[in-house]
Amino acid sequence: MSKTLFGTTAAVLLASVLPAVAQDCPIKVGVLHSLSGTMAISETTLKDTMEMLVEQQNEAGGLLGCDLEAVVVDPASDWPLFAEKARELLTVQEVDVIFGSWTSVSRKSALPVLEELNGLMFYPVQYEGEESSKNVFYTGAAPNQQAIPATDYFLEELEVEKFALLGTDYVYPRTTNNILEAYLQEKGIAAEDIFVNYTPFGHSDWSKIVADVVALGADGKKVGVISTINGDANIGFYKELAAAGISADDIPVVAFSVGEEELSGLDTSDLVGHLAAWNYFQSAESDANEAWVEAWKARMGEERVTNDPMEAHFIGFNMWVNAATAAGTTDVDAVRTAMYGQEFPNLTGGTAVMLPNHHLAKPVLIGEIQADGQFDIISATEPVPGDAWTDFLPESAVLKSDWKELGCGMYNTETSTCVQIESNY
Repeated sequence: MSKTLFGTTAAVLLASVLPAVAQDCPIKVGVLHSLSGTMAISETTLKDTMEMLVEQQNEAGGLLGCDLEAVVVDPASDWPLFAEKARELLTVQEVDVIFGSWTSVSRKSALPVLEELNGLMFYPVQYEGEESSKNVFYTGAAPNQQAIPATDYFLEELEVEKFALLGTDYVYPRTTNNILEAYLQEKGIAAEDIFVNYTPFGHSDWSKIVADVVALGADGKKVGVISTINGDANIGFYKELAAAGISADDIPVVAFSVGEEELSGLDTSDLVGHLAAWNYFQSAESDANEAWVEAWKARMGEERVTNDPMEAHFIGFNMWVNAATAAGTTDVDAVRTAMYGQEFPNLTGGTAVMLPNHHLAKPVLIGEIQADGQFDIISATEPVPGDAWTDFLPESAVLKSDWKELGCGMYNTETSTCVQIESNY
C-alpha cells in the first residue's frame, strides 16, 4: 500500500507494538452523511469515500491492532435528525470518531450533542467560519481559504464591478455573504452595486432571479455572481442561466458548493468558463492524486468523479489515524492533543497542516468548468492558514481560536479573556 494514501508505514509498525490494553476492537468510525433528500446529491459520495478509506486502512494493517468498522447512518437532509443520529452514533453504536455533515445547519445541529458527549467530528466542507469547537476539526475551507480569494479573483482578474450574491437560505450563505458585503465595500464597491438573494433548499424556479441579475448590469458595468447555492437547486440555476443565453463571458459565476459531483448530473456544455473555488480538483496533477483517482474509479466505476470534500475527508481521516497512533488510543481527549501540528500530504501537492484553531492550512484553487464536467485550474495559491474568525466583521476581528495553548475557541485579544457562549442552534 502507498504510504502517501493509506497512512505511513511507521504508523502501522508503531500500532503493532503498542500495548492493546484499553483499546476495544473493532474501532468504530461513524459516518454522518445524508443518503436521501436534497443533499444526497453531494453527501452520498462522502459516505462512499469513508467506506473506501476504512477498507484501505484495514488492508494496510488496521489501527492500534484493531480493524476499523464504518458505521453509517442516514440523517436524510433533515437538520434536526443530524443531532439524533450523532447521539445514536456516540451512545448506541459507541463510535470512536465521526466524519460527517455537509451544510452548516446540519453541523450546528450535531454540535451540542458532540460537546455534551465529548464526541469528535471531522467536518469536510467549506463553511462560513465564525465557529470553533474543541469537538470539531474543520477540514474544509474557511472564508479566507475560498470566498475571499475568489472575490479577489473577480475584482483583480475579471474586473467585476457589480456583484450578485446568490445563496440558499441558511447560515452558511448568509454569514459568508455578510462577510463578503463588508469586504466588497472595504474594496470600494458601493452597497447599491451588491445584490443579495436567498432561496430555500431545492428551489427550482430561477427565471426571475436570473432576470434580476441580468438587470443589474443594465448600466454597462460588469456583473459577477458569487454562488453559495447548495444541493440540487444548482441544477435549476445553471439550466436557467443557459436558457437565458448567459455565458461566462457575459456574467461569470464562481460557485463555492459546486464541484465535480454536482456537475456530473448536468449538461455542462453551456457552463464552460464558469468558475468554482475549492482547495482540490480532480484535474490536479500529482502522483498522489493520480493514485487516489485510480483507486476511486476502480472501486466505484469509471464514471464516478472525485471532489474537494472527498480530499478533506482523506486528509482528516489520515491525520486522525496518525494522531490515534501517536496517542496509542482513540480516546477523544488524547487524539485531540495529538492532532495539533499533524501534517499529511494533500492531493494537489504540498502538505496540509492542522492548526491549533482546528483548521487546516491548504492551498486555494480556482477552476474553470470544462465541457466534460472537469475543471481547468487557472489559479493556485501557496497554503493559506484557515481562520476561524474573519477579519472583516468587527465583532470577530478581535477573536482568535487556540485550543492548544489557550484552550479557547473564542479568545478576545483586546480583553485577554476567553469568551464562553452557550450553543444557540
